Amino acid sequence: MRKYEKKETDMLTELYCNRCGKKLHVENGIAMEGVLPVDITWGYFSKKDTQRHQFDLCEDCYDEIIRGFAIPVDKKNEKELL
Repeated sequence: MRKYEKKETDMLTELYCNRCGKKLHVENGIAMEGVLPVDITWGYFSKKDTQRHQFDLCEDCYDEIIRGFAIPVDKKNEKELL
């Protein structure tokens, strides 16, 4: 026997890179290409205390930004992607 409960959920229909404006491919509510979602709530010692910033970066913009880092990002290969 199966019981179902109806739930209203938000489904992603469109996704854009906040830096370059590129429209990213979305299917069935899932981004079908690399995207970096950023969601930060700034804390007490920040000039942005209590502000929440959310944005998305496409993989190309992410690569451009990290190329300018004085200290490179740590990269590790994962054995299995879940």
